[in-house]
Amino acid sequence: STLSAASYQEDLTFTPPNTVTEGPISEELCTAAAQKMKRVMVPVSTDVSDTGFVGISFIHFSAQPSSKKKTLPLLLVHGFDSSSLEYRRLGPQLAAMGIDVYAVDLLGWGYTQLENVKSFSAAAKVEALQGFWKTVGGNGEVVVGGASLGGAAVIEFAAQNLYQEVAAVTETDGSNNNNSEGFVRGTVLIDAQGFVDGIGPMSFLPAPLARAGIKVLQSVPLRNSANKMSYYNPETYATEDALKVGRLHCLRDGWEDGMLSFMQSGGFRPKEKVSKIDVPSLVLWGRQDGILEGQEFAQKFIDTMPNAELQWVEECGHVPHLEQPELTARYITDFLESDKMTPLGKTASVNPLFGNLLSFLN
Repeated sequence: STLSAASYQEDLTFTPPNTVTEGPISEELCTAAAQKMKRVMVPVSTDVSDTGFVGISFIHFSAQPSSKKKTLPLLLVHGFDSSSLEYRRLGPQLAAMGIDVYAVDLLGWGYTQLENVKSFSAAAKVEALQGFWKTVGGNGEVVVGGASLGGAAVIEFAAQNLYQEVAAVTETDGSNNNNSEGFVRGTVLIDAQGFVDGIGPMSFLPAPLARAGIKVLQSVPLRNSANKMSYYNPETYATEDALKVGRLHCLRDGWEDGMLSFMQSGGFRPKEKVSKIDVPSLVLWGRQDGILEGQEFAQKFIDTMPNAELQWVEECGHVPHLEQPELTARYITDFLESDKMTPLGKTASVNPLFGNLLSFLN
């Protein structure tokens, strides 16, 4: 929808990644997704940026007109040191089913602003996510989804912004502060990391050693082996093309400093927050995930979250959105079309600047 662009300040300095010259990457879905990418200036604290704003890149897969019931929009967060291009296959499938999808880059990863940013910590990443949805979504009701470490980011973000019935809030202390209603109506966790806090010993390494470790993260051999581990069927999916897509953003100036900042911050801390996510949640898990073992971790989400359902994705490794996008889209659409996820037409504490333009976003 072209009108929605009027409601936020695009970062005019931004050039989307050129997959033809910078890869080259042959997957057409990747080129199409990259061409849709935009960057928007979102509010953050001055701990994150002196200007009070950072540029956050995202891809909007606009819902195609559908005769079916209207569903909540879906905000998708990528995994560790990845980008919104991770949703290049799932986004179009969901859009075709009538779901409005925003795949967003976490600050410091993907194609976000890297210069003149003071912190790329886990907290800064969540704060920028918050600023993004305030700016682009007007803090309207939304379902948030995350894959792998993106799940940890989503758990932290959701825990701060859970939708609640107002009555429940006013009974307790009679007050109704701005965030009391929240706007996160549900979560989708895709082979998510939710029970491991931090990033282990890496956060305590002296900077020169940490930088050496970061260089390894950028290296083709490491990316190649991680790529192979991610799929049930690596012959088909762990291609050189896939490796290039995942590594493209690492070649940007400032990526290394951003990664160092994140590592020294100690990473996300989702573990204690999983049980607080009381909104309806869909836990999707690749049956053959060789990175996060489903029998242990998928079950742990179901045991810990008050309102979660588990859906296995068969013949699938750690990345269902890349290995089984059609099936994954169908499961997510079924969840979003269920009665419990019916849009209530409510927006939480809407930013007054953008509130009037929300009608264009619907």
